[in-house]
Amino acid sequence: MIVLNTTRLTLSPCNPRDRGDFIRLETDPEVMRFLNNGAVDHSRIDPANAPFLMPRGNEPNVWTARGNADDEFVGWFCLSPKGRAVAEIGYRLRRKAWGQGLASEGAAALIGWGFEGGGYDSIVAHTMAVNQGSRRVMEKIGMKHTRTDFLDFPDPIPGTEHGEVTYELSHSEWVGI
Repeated sequence: MIVLNTTRLTLSPCNPRDRGDFIRLETDPEVMRFLNNGAVDHSRIDPANAPFLMPRGNEPNVWTARGNADDEFVGWFCLSPKGRAVAEIGYRLRRKAWGQGLASEGAAALIGWGFEGGGYDSIVAHTMAVNQGSRRVMEKIGMKHTRTDFLDFPDPIPGTEHGEVTYELSHSEWVGI
């Protein structure tokens, strides 16, 4: 993995030193609202082995995002292979970073690397249909809504009934942006 630089962010391969920042991010109920309805049992948090934590700091496809101006933790981005030619992009940012275009900036950089350096033909993303913030990021970086799936969860969270959306961007579409 390489370090990716944007105007305002540096995305570097995650490492175990990032774990404390990841835990603070993923124990924020608003950050986790569309993933587990913000339900984290804070009494069970063990920084060395937090059962809910993704990433943990040693994943090969996760970049830690820090601000260029202050080196402050912003969040994380991932680009996970889903086959030889397809990858899935994901991201999670601190609330303090929301609404500033940082998710789009980091995701666009990662998509560029995925197509040029990673050799992917297509990049996909998934979120709950009601997660309008994440959907706006996907649209801003050129991804198109391709389907909505209605999944059956044993313990659904509010909004599940509206489905999970899939967005996609092909290399040829990206070249034309």
